[in-house]
Amino acid sequence: MTVTEAEIIKVLFEERNMRRAAERLFLSQPALSQRLQSIEKEWGVQLFIRSQKGLTPTPAGELVIQYSNEMVAKRTEIMETLHSLHSKVHGTLKIACASIVGQNWLPKVLKEFVTLYPDTKISLMTGWSSEIVKALYEGEAHVGIVRGPVDWKGKKIHLFRDMMYFVDTEITDMEEIITSDRPFIQFKSDSDYYQEIQQWWQQHFQSNPRHQIIVDQIETCKQMALNGIGYAILPSITLDGEEDIHKIPLSTFDQDHGLTRDTWLIGYESSFELRQVSAFTEVVKNRARCLYDYKDPIK
Repeated sequence: MTVTEAEIIKVLFEERNMRRAAERLFLSQPALSQRLQSIEKEWGVQLFIRSQKGLTPTPAGELVIQYSNEMVAKRTEIMETLHSLHSKVHGTLKIACASIVGQNWLPKVLKEFVTLYPDTKISLMTGWSSEIVKALYEGEAHVGIVRGPVDWKGKKIHLFRDMMYFVDTEITDMEEIITSDRPFIQFKSDSDYYQEIQQWWQQHFQSNPRHQIIVDQIETCKQMALNGIGYAILPSITLDGEEDIHKIPLSTFDQDHGLTRDTWLIGYESSFELRQVSAFTEVVKNRARCLYDYKDPIK
C-alpha cells in the first residue's frame, strides 16, 4: 500500500461518505470508487460495506484502517523530523581545543551554546596546539582552537589576543628581578610559547635567571606562583583579577602593545558549512569580542 492509498482509506473512514471523501481528496466519485476497489483487490478483502447510510468498515477493513492511520502518522512524523533537520541546529559538534583555552574560557562558551542549541551533542578533546592541528588533519574534530602562530592552510578566524604578565607575590618592579634569588617558574610545552618567553628574557636581561623551575602544565605554573614559590609569566586568560598577586604587563622593543598571545579558531571550509559548526562559530566570535587587555583585529 502506498501513502496515497493509506490517505484514501483514512479519509473514507473519517467521512463515511463517498461524496464528501471525494471532495476532500479532490477526486471524482467514480475515480474514488475505482481506487477503493483497487485497494480492496490488493488486500483481497472488502474494506467497507456500501449502503445508503454511507460506508461501514468491515472487521478486515478496521485492521487496514488502523494500518493506514499509523502509516500516515509515521510519514507525517518523519516529514516533520526532516524539516527540523534543515531548520534546527542538531548533530554532534567535535571540538579540539588548546588546554589553556579549554580550562579558562571555553566552558562559558559551551554553556551558552548548549543553552541556545539543546539538540546538539558536544565532543571535546584538549591538548597542545600541535595535537589540535593533528586532530583536524585526521578528521577527529570539526574545528580547533589553537594558541600562537599556527601553520594552517584552511579557514582561520582570529578570536582574541591577550596580554602576557609577569606575576609574583613579592616582586613589584621588573628591576628587582636582576638581584632576586626567587626562582623563575616556567611552563614548557611543544608550542613556541616557551621560546617566546626565552626571547623576551634575552631582550631584557643580560644573564639567565638565577634559579628556574620547569613544569609541563600552565595551571601548575600559576598555582606555584600564587603560593609564593617564585615568579612566572602568564597570559591574561589564566588570570581572573581575583588573585592576590602583583601583575606587571610585559613590554617588547618592537611592539608598542607588549608581548601578547593570539587565539585562533581553525578548520576546513567544509566543516564550517555544517549547521552546528556555523552556530558554534557565531557564539565563539560573540564571546571573543571585548576580551582581555588587548583587542586588535588581525589584518
